[in-house]
Amino acid sequence: QVQLVESGGGLVQAGGSLRLSCAASGRTFSSYNMGWFRQAAGKEREFVATISWSGGNTYYSDSVKGRFTISRDNAKNTVYLQMNSLKPEDTAIYYCAAGRSLLLTTATGPYDYWGQGTQVTVSS
Repeated sequence: QVQLVESGGGLVQAGGSLRLSCAASGRTFSSYNMGWFRQAAGKEREFVATISWSGGNTYYSDSVKGRFTISRDNAKNTVYLQMNSLKPEDTAIYYCAAGRSLLLTTATGPYDYWGQGTQVTVSS
């Protein structure tokens, strides 16, 4: 069992930055691939970024590539999402997720555990 708690969301102006954190409980955090997803009002939940259990592999959606960076610290049981050059269209609730699929995946299904989400609002 893994429990995930996101933090770091808030209100920021376009062009600004935020760093989201996701703290995980349990001793097996380092065995999970981790992902960040987001869901804007009235829209489907969409993939943002994912990182392998070791941190050696990452993958991003085209909409955030070059602006967002996912990282993890297995000693602290925490995964991060550094978000730079934020745009109003980045406004959403951001969720972290943990999964043990063999490959990094952009789909929601293979992730077993989800956090409660943190709101990010980017004003124009």
